[in-house]
Amino acid sequence: MNREIQKAEISPNSPVGTGNDNGQGINKSFLYNKDLAPIPPEKRTWTLWNISALWAGMAIGIPTYTIASSLILQGMNWKQAMFTLFLGNAIMVIPLTLNAHPGTKYGIPFPILLRASFGVIGANIPAMMRGLVACCWFGIQTWIGGTVIYAVAVMLIGFDPAAKINLPILGISVGQFTCFLIFWAMNIAVILKGINCVKWLENLSAPYLLILGLGLLVWAYGASEGFVSVWNQKSKFQSFSELFDVSLLGVTAIIGFWSTLALNIPDFSRYARSQTDQIVGQSLGLPPAFTFYAFVGIIVTSATASIFGREIADPIELMTQLDSPVLVVFALVSLSIATLSTNIAANVVSPSNDFSNLWPRRISFKMGGVITGILGILIFPWKFYSDPTGSFIFFLVGYSALLGPIGGIMVADYFVYRKMQLNVPDLYHNEGEYAYTNGFSYLAFASLLIGVIPNVPGFLAELNWVPPEMIPEIFKSIFRFAWMSGFAISFLAYLMARWLSTWKGTPRSNPTANLGYSAK
Repeated sequence: MNREIQKAEISPNSPVGTGNDNGQGINKSFLYNKDLAPIPPEKRTWTLWNISALWAGMAIGIPTYTIASSLILQGMNWKQAMFTLFLGNAIMVIPLTLNAHPGTKYGIPFPILLRASFGVIGANIPAMMRGLVACCWFGIQTWIGGTVIYAVAVMLIGFDPAAKINLPILGISVGQFTCFLIFWAMNIAVILKGINCVKWLENLSAPYLLILGLGLLVWAYGASEGFVSVWNQKSKFQSFSELFDVSLLGVTAIIGFWSTLALNIPDFSRYARSQTDQIVGQSLGLPPAFTFYAFVGIIVTSATASIFGREIADPIELMTQLDSPVLVVFALVSLSIATLSTNIAANVVSPSNDFSNLWPRRISFKMGGVITGILGILIFPWKFYSDPTGSFIFFLVGYSALLGPIGGIMVADYFVYRKMQLNVPDLYHNEGEYAYTNGFSYLAFASLLIGVIPNVPGFLAELNWVPPEMIPEIFKSIFRFAWMSGFAISFLAYLMARWLSTWKGTPRSNPTANLGYSAK
């Protein structure tokens, strides 16, 4: 019997795990810190409104606006674009609420949940796969936010941006870099204040951003004489098959867009009062908020064709076209708030926990946020964002889709294999149930590899890292559904590996009762 099977059969009888810590609790383990510790029930205070506001804050932003606008530019009318976007977001609610369940039940964050399936040490690998892509997105979103501040500065100070002189190495001007650092500092300040400040920011920004969206609609309605051109806009597709192909790509893009959040949603759901709050909150927060702001992007972009003689899909560029300087500044400041709320929740909280999980005794949640911020600068995000080929952005989208197998393993392990029962103390012990083989679960990593490999050829072809004609069409088709196919393949591979192994089963006791972490 191998070490992995032996560790799986250990059933602790005390709240300190296996008893190998000489009577000390989990707070003495090198795998523990207070930021990664389970949130006790009395401190899980996020209501349905808080969860909904969280998603509204993440969904209402420049990326949502531009994704919606892109569907119009590809030839859809407003009804087709709206249906495509709503469908993609409605589909994503399923994995989001599933992976949120253990966070709410046990009060544990994403990297700690990963320990159950990948091992207490092995969990760092999938956690960092998620965390590093978030660092890249953090840098890019911060650059977008800095661009908004720069546009405000142009309006208020009145200098000519065309006269800027780029700095050596950086490739941007002093003004651009300064505005980038200002927005960067705003993000870091929120993280240093802690998770309650994140909650406050999302609660504050959600209604404000909804009002901004309504304001844009009112402006576009008046400027385009009642949206007549929008309502009468015809689809450019000549057949259902053409429309279906583009719609499918749109749905896949939405799934890829939220695929990373579908993994680390326990980082937020651990604060929810109940499963009802997290399920209903996410269902009411994501699809409606995203669809509403997408509607704003679709309608306003379509209206710009009659207002300016061309369709303007970039909201920052659109704001600078407005007649009133006061209105321009107000709109740009609003976009800055939207970008901040999205960036903090989507791209800072997760890597902060992921970095903390690397070395819990030395790296706190706040220090993890600072590390995220530093990496966000070092990648020079402005160079990637301005790349005319868009290859790096596509790389991030494709890379996120390849994280689907991790989600499949997490859901299979928690819901099917463990029947939603976790031994919480042993998640913080290197000699407990989840130690497996030297802290690594080889079965989980084998299942991860099985789910990733089929997507690699299509990924390389789409990036043109290998000639596309060399890749069989079936692999290109698999990659178009990379997140879903990877999720399904690893889900099945993991369960088959567990069932075929000589593992007799994990303990079904409820260890949370011993620690006071009562399940909800």
